[in-house]
Amino acid sequence: MSSGVQRWIPSLEDNGRETLRRRLLNIDSNLGDLEVEKLKFLCRDFVSHRKLEKASSASDIFEDLMTEDLLSEKDPFLLAELLYIMKQNSLLRHLNYTKEQVKGLLPTRKKVSPFRNLLYELSEDIDSEALKAMIFLLKESLPKVETPTSLSFLGHLEKQAKIDADDLTLLEDLCSTVAPHLVRKIETYKREKEAEQTKKELLSASDINQIRQALPAGSSDETVYRMDRKHRGYCVIINNQNFTSLSKRQGTDKDAEYLKHVFQWLGFKVDMRVDVTKQCLEEVLQKYKSHPDHDDGDCFVFCVLTHGQFGAVYSSDGALIPIREIMSHFTAQHCPGLATKPKLFFIQACQGKEIQSSVFIETDAINPEVIEPPLQDSIPVEADFLLGLATVPGCVSFRHKTEGSWYIQSLCNHLKDLVPRREDILSILTVVNNDVSRRGGTKKQIPQPVFTLRKKVIFPVPLQEPTSGAPERVPTDS
Repeated sequence: MSSGVQRWIPSLEDNGRETLRRRLLNIDSNLGDLEVEKLKFLCRDFVSHRKLEKASSASDIFEDLMTEDLLSEKDPFLLAELLYIMKQNSLLRHLNYTKEQVKGLLPTRKKVSPFRNLLYELSEDIDSEALKAMIFLLKESLPKVETPTSLSFLGHLEKQAKIDADDLTLLEDLCSTVAPHLVRKIETYKREKEAEQTKKELLSASDINQIRQALPAGSSDETVYRMDRKHRGYCVIINNQNFTSLSKRQGTDKDAEYLKHVFQWLGFKVDMRVDVTKQCLEEVLQKYKSHPDHDDGDCFVFCVLTHGQFGAVYSSDGALIPIREIMSHFTAQHCPGLATKPKLFFIQACQGKEIQSSVFIETDAINPEVIEPPLQDSIPVEADFLLGLATVPGCVSFRHKTEGSWYIQSLCNHLKDLVPRREDILSILTVVNNDVSRRGGTKKQIPQPVFTLRKKVIFPVPLQEPTSGAPERVPTDS
């Protein structure tokens, strides 16, 4: 006969929570008072100020994060991110992460805001002398604390609404006065914030592709840009080979000539400029910004072959010019003649120093996380623009010293092949991406188009074959 007493058997879920708590306890035992203060600061956006003030240990903060459903046995990544930021990488093993894994997942999983990250990084770099000077400058408005830290100082400025994610004026002034080397961090934060805002205001490539696929088939005026005006339009080619302070770009003439031949074949009037200084580039931009022939043209193309860095290109005299600044000359407000018409920009330039590694293609992936690089490159916040970058932000692009660059050669080859088949420009660029990504052995390059086109760009099929002077196809090697 049953005694009526049921024995409690822990579930898998209960076991999982217990295991997590044991791991959290191990992490807590390795964090001192200073680390707890840092953890509190980094959690200000996740846990209420009242709860953080009461917390006396890391375990208290972990409990608050679990209460907010921000930390669980199934998803401990936020804590892994916090430990990574605090450089407590040896503790990541308690969460079954490595430093490299966390770094790789941050682009898609990070929860700590760029503003919080900035303040934390600044606090790590503000030494005792700089902190004393900042406190001295703001002494009248600061609470009386015996031994303030850089974190508590920045926390007070935030609490008193003297600084926030959109206004760092006071902090920038303080740093420029007592710690000028920190101003660069603030400027970088502001640039990246502006770029991120621009990205959010643009439709993503996948969004636009879905819209395009939903459009009815055919080539009606609603789905395809007009290509039947008096002339096709202008194609400007900026070809920088020689620089005052940078290395010579051997092979770029091959790219420039091929672009010239192909776009002339497509009906464009080509204007090629060589070794263009900053002042000369501005003159070119002003000329085409107000060119009267735009009214009767179908399209506008602007190609830049040069050295570059993240989101910018170099003039021949070494000036770094943001790509966004170049493109902004041709918005509807500044260039009414090109309003509602497609404006295509192709940039052959490095966007950083990283080399993309070759990865063997596999199925049945162990880790289903897909990490895509953020779309940092800014284009004007209005319709009808396309920016074709030779490589993703942060990475190099490759150029053969005699045969030209992988990207431009592939672009020209596929324009020649696919325009006669009535393929639109985005479909052509997809083929270019595939072609370029397969070159180079262990050194890889992936082009990246960004666009706000509203319709398909389909060039009319030229009556004649491509000019005989166009170069032959180049080998798929650097």
